Amino acid sequence: MVEPPGLNDAERRLWSSFPTGGQVVLGEVVPAGPDPDRIVRAEVISQLLLGACPPRTGFVAAVRLSGAYVIGTLDLSGGTVEYELRLTHCRLTETPDLSNAQTRQVRLSECRMPGFDGGGLRADGYLSLSGSHIEGSVRLPRAQIMGGLRLNGTRITASEPAQWALFGGALLVEAGMYAREAEIEGGVRLTGARMNGGIWLEGATLRNPGRLAIDAQNMVVEDAAEFSRATTIGTVRLRNARVNGLLAFSRARLDSADPHRLALHASHMTCDELLLLPAEKIKGPVSLSFSRIAVVMDAQSIWPDELRLNGLTYETLRNVPFQHRLSWVSRDKEFHAQPYEQLATYYRGIGHDDYARKVQLAKLRARRRNLNPIGKAWNGLLDWTVGYGYRPWLAFAWFAALVGLGTAVFSSHRPHSIKPADERPDFHAFVYTLDLLIPIDTFGQQQSYDPQGWSRWIAYALVAAGWILATALIAGVTRVLRPN
Repeated sequence: MVEPPGLNDAERRLWSSFPTGGQVVLGEVVPAGPDPDRIVRAEVISQLLLGACPPRTGFVAAVRLSGAYVIGTLDLSGGTVEYELRLTHCRLTETPDLSNAQTRQVRLSECRMPGFDGGGLRADGYLSLSGSHIEGSVRLPRAQIMGGLRLNGTRITASEPAQWALFGGALLVEAGMYAREAEIEGGVRLTGARMNGGIWLEGATLRNPGRLAIDAQNMVVEDAAEFSRATTIGTVRLRNARVNGLLAFSRARLDSADPHRLALHASHMTCDELLLLPAEKIKGPVSLSFSRIAVVMDAQSIWPDELRLNGLTYETLRNVPFQHRLSWVSRDKEFHAQPYEQLATYYRGIGHDDYARKVQLAKLRARRRNLNPIGKAWNGLLDWTVGYGYRPWLAFAWFAALVGLGTAVFSSHRPHSIKPADERPDFHAFVYTLDLLIPIDTFGQQQSYDPQGWSRWIAYALVAAGWILATALIAGVTRVLRPN
């Protein structure tokens, strides 16, 4: 096609280079202002991409432009683009509009622009904004990107507090989303997104204090979701997400910036492996409620003060010894039996029945704090005497101590006989004490001898203690055998 009239020198170079895909370099850095030698109208680029200039046979036509000052709106909305668009070190004065367009690969790397609109975009290749500085919102709702989304080193700053810096609801990325070392000021919305090649945010910084740093509800990730070394200021919401692989927060920093907001909201989530090993203690509550995670690997030093684990199920726990797991399940401000039951089931499944019993005992002690005064008193008695049935040896220890006390008392203060000599057995302080402690008259001593003075009160106390021990032991064993 004949070159249209009115082109400046930079545009003329671009037009003549397009049929062969040649690179046009107007500068090596992003222009600070409208340099006349570097100005290119966006409409010229749009015309080339939409077929205004035919390609040369034997070459792959493309727009490859570096160091340009692009004025006007690069509008490809609703169009079909058969050629590659590659802009580097360019400054775009208006937000590029690729909404509902069908394109090959699009690369706007190390550029500066006031936003990017790719809502409904269908790209057969990749979309790259790597290294660019975007002062506005990147919109990719319902976009389908076959070759991957690249945001490595990208800086995105939302222009308003309520605006999403990256809006990608229902986004589909086949070859993975890469935002390593990116800096995003404002929320990232990926609700309902599908990342078939994983999502990689290593070293990224996401800031939205007191709000959602990332909202990825219902997101599906194949391969891995990597937040390692990432810093998130605001809530990371992964509610109902599904990660068919690894979800990693290794050496990351999680800070909600608001004590009343969750730092990590991962309830109702399904995940093959959760690696929760941030660089420091998580600042803000964490919710894993009703999630299903095959393997949990964490560290006791990073747990926040509040952990919500009600409904969480898992197959394997790693990296934390048993003595700290009891603290793990007790960090919910509200008592729930399920976290204790799940932990006991896990230890029983790997052959540690003793640990499982200790978890059940800890559950009952935690439950006691929510009972009324009478319930607290009775449960406290069950705990002190038989450990709720999980420590029956306590009853025998108490029994032995009381037998020793009674034997010593009645050896020095022998009760007087209340039966004729031919009808009573010989007195024995040890056997007499046993007869007082055992709720039934076993040896005949209790009916034949009557203590005097202060020792009578010792006898009464031993009878009462015997009944209490027997009742507590029966109640505790019943609770163990029939926990419901």
